[in-house]
Amino acid sequence: QVQLVESGGGLVQAGGSLRLSCAASGRTFNSYAMGWFRQAPGKEREFVAAISWSGGSTDYADSVKGRFTISKDNAKNTMYLQMNDLKFEDTAVYYCAGTDLGLGPKLYEYKYWGQGTQVTVSS
Repeated sequence: QVQLVESGGGLVQAGGSLRLSCAASGRTFNSYAMGWFRQAPGKEREFVAAISWSGGSTDYADSVKGRFTISKDNAKNTMYLQMNDLKFEDTAVYYCAGTDLGLGPKLYEYKYWGQGTQVTVSS
């Protein structure tokens, strides 16, 4: 079992930056691929970014490429999402998730989920 806790959300003006963190506990963190997903009001949860268990491979949704950076520190059991040049449409609850199936954008492949952290971007 893996427990995931997100932090770092908040209110930011458009063009600003935030860094989200996802702290993991439980089973070996570095054996899981990890991902970030987000869900805006009235919309389905969508893929944002993913990183392999080693941190050597990453994947991003087209909407965040060049603006967001995913990383993980296995020694600290923590994953990060650096979000730059935030836009109003980035407003959502952001969730971190873990999977033992390998890096990928498919929501149903992720077994472990955090409770989410709210990111609000004012225009």
